[in-house]
Amino acid sequence: MKKRWILRKLPLLVFTLFVILYVDFHLRTGGLVPSRAPDGDAPKPASSGAARHRVPEGAHVTRSRLKLEDIFIAVKTTGKFHRTRLALLLETWISRTKTHTFIFTDVEDDDLSSAGYNMVVTGCQSDHSQQALSCKMSAEYDSFMTSDKRWFCHVDDDNYVNPDALVSLLSAFPQDGDIYVGKPSLDKPITAHELMEGNSTRVVRFWFATGGAGFCLSRRLAEKMAPWAQGSRFEQTSAKIRLPDDCTVGFIVEKRLGISMVHCPLFHSHLENLLLISQRNLPYQVTLSYGIFENKMNSIEVKGSFSTEDDPSRFKTVHCMLYPFTSWCP
Repeated sequence: MKKRWILRKLPLLVFTLFVILYVDFHLRTGGLVPSRAPDGDAPKPASSGAARHRVPEGAHVTRSRLKLEDIFIAVKTTGKFHRTRLALLLETWISRTKTHTFIFTDVEDDDLSSAGYNMVVTGCQSDHSQQALSCKMSAEYDSFMTSDKRWFCHVDDDNYVNPDALVSLLSAFPQDGDIYVGKPSLDKPITAHELMEGNSTRVVRFWFATGGAGFCLSRRLAEKMAPWAQGSRFEQTSAKIRLPDDCTVGFIVEKRLGISMVHCPLFHSHLENLLLISQRNLPYQVTLSYGIFENKMNSIEVKGSFSTEDDPSRFKTVHCMLYPFTSWCP
């Protein structure tokens, strides 16, 4: 039994080692980890789209061991999805991260609260407007800031989170660094019009990690965001650029703090073609998703004991592939 467990975990261990060596290489040669721009504006992006700035000589890099309980995982949902989207997550990956996952919603749910889940009722509107989305992100940020966690990670209620891959990825970064990591939904920086005094505007361009794929912020960076994100300030910042929550995070990080987003292909939203993810690479992905894209179901293709009718999202199938001893797995 133990030998089979080791063989099953071996690919992930190899992947973890690869990520650590890869990030270490770029730290030494001027790679992935971004640094502050001298003028407080976004640094010039490299041709690859990822941040490429050299860590100053003598900079202290800390790589203390990261554990799952060091990560604050925030799930954004709404009342009408408690019995569908959210229930699927509770049955699969949240069952393994229950004490470290915080569910942000807009309605009370006694069944979930009595079951011991970390429910945060935000009081935000239940629609998908800019104001409602930014209201919930503000609640997520403030809740993280009152915790003792080292990382803040946001996902939506249509995301599957692979806890082992998440810990492996975040472990590869300097734990005392300014890290904003995720995946953009656009192939170029977004353009916004920032509202200035006197109702004038200025054009700003910046990268942002789409909330639909999930993203993570280190505590040190989150603390630096406070002047534009704490309390009511997050919604005020969002209103200034007239863009929703995930865009506002990118705006604060890149345009207010001059720190570049780290582009990572291991996060996935339903806005990309999920069929392109091969089954053999699934254990290494940090997040997965599903949904309707271009009028048809968009989900990963993975073989298993559940049919597409019984498991259209393929989350149950993935979960049983990663954790085959789960009680309800065939």
